[in-house]
Amino acid sequence: MSNAQRFINSYNKIDSQLRTVYGYRPQQSFSDIVRRTAPLNSTIRRYEMELIDYSRLRNAIVHKTIDEVIIAEPCDEVTERIELIERLILTPPKVVDYLGKKDIVTIDGKTSLRAVIKLIASSSFSNIPVIDNGAIIGIVNNKRIVLSIASAIERGLDVDVFLKERKVKDIVKEGDFGKYYAIADENTTIEEILKIFENEKKLVAILITKNGTFLDKVENIVTTADLVTITKVLEDY
Repeated sequence: MSNAQRFINSYNKIDSQLRTVYGYRPQQSFSDIVRRTAPLNSTIRRYEMELIDYSRLRNAIVHKTIDEVIIAEPCDEVTERIELIERLILTPPKVVDYLGKKDIVTIDGKTSLRAVIKLIASSSFSNIPVIDNGAIIGIVNNKRIVLSIASAIERGLDVDVFLKERKVKDIVKEGDFGKYYAIADENTTIEEILKIFENEKKLVAILITKNGTFLDKVENIVTTADLVTITKVLEDY
């Protein structure tokens, strides 16, 4: 298959996918569709100007007045580039396919803060899901623990007694989800993960579970530290 045929195939698949997913009218131009979709889709936004250029290139490759006869041939680099964009749009990579599923350490809500501090100190864990009665009720991290200790000191409490008696479920905040943490299912794409982080600037991590519910086992935790890795996946996909 020639580069021109490969280019046109990818171009048509991208055009058809965007029209189907976003419900654009048949008479709308490809360039207009790209511009309108860019705010809604980070992949389109990333390649917006290239796709608009490819719209012009498509018109140069195909001569509409002679039964759409191919009259030009794009170079290998351009052909491979639009095929990459096609893959990202039609079969976007899922985050679990690249970060995998892991045995994420969780902690029971009835665990004392003293035990939690020991666990954090002896491991590299910085965000630990807290489970109570089989459901995820929050995330405990260093900052949340320090704030609770500071509060105990301000109230004149014995810190050692406080750490022994205070349960971790008592310091996690339900409101942290949606603000600092999010939850997503195992079919979530990398593009969707990036969009979540983009929309929630204070987000620290996204928990990945099978169905994206608080009753599921945590399969992975995506943090801001993973963004470089998953962005690279999109570039090499």
